[in-house]
Amino acid sequence: MAHMAFTTPPALTVGFDLDMTLIDSRPGIRACYQALSERTGTYIDADLTVTRLGPPLAEELINWFPAEEIPAMADLYRAMYPTIAITATPAMTGAREAIAAVREAGGRAIVVTAKYEPNAKLHLAHLGIEPDAVIGDLWAEQKAEALREHDAGVYVGDHVGDVRGARTAGALSVGVATGPCPEEELRAAGADVVLTDLTEFPRWLSDYLPARA
Repeated sequence: MAHMAFTTPPALTVGFDLDMTLIDSRPGIRACYQALSERTGTYIDADLTVTRLGPPLAEELINWFPAEEIPAMADLYRAMYPTIAITATPAMTGAREAIAAVREAGGRAIVVTAKYEPNAKLHLAHLGIEPDAVIGDLWAEQKAEALREHDAGVYVGDHVGDVRGARTAGALSVGVATGPCPEEELRAAGADVVLTDLTEFPRWLSDYLPARA
């Protein structure tokens, strides 16, 4: 009689979005848009911009600048960003604990974000959050590239674009209702799980891991 071979599932890799998932980037981004407005003499409603964070920078800039100016304005914004936005941006409640929970479970935590990668790394370094990898400049379905490359089984994010990225990658989509998309919108987009915020993540993970095995 053949013996059944029991194998341990591979260590879990969990991907996290950055803006409004791990960091509350609204104060820094608002200040950066205000500075860009002053520098260029172009009106930008900075309070409005921070209500729709998630998509790439160019998708917001097109609301305020002619299309031919977008590349130059994006470069200027990104150049101003480190001195204006980094220190103004706090971690979201539960962010450090969520990363720690993945590590304590023997897993890897990566950040996959639409934000310009050098600035994403500056945010995390400033806050003392040290994921195993940071991959920037990917939005929505594009995020699946990095999630597949790192074999991420779970992706955590606050936007319907994050849900689409997770589903495209074949990863479990965990939504957090801390950004512009409410719980019902995340569920309608196909999120497998929706948490109120990241403080609920460690308990969810501890329940999920035995089921995964």
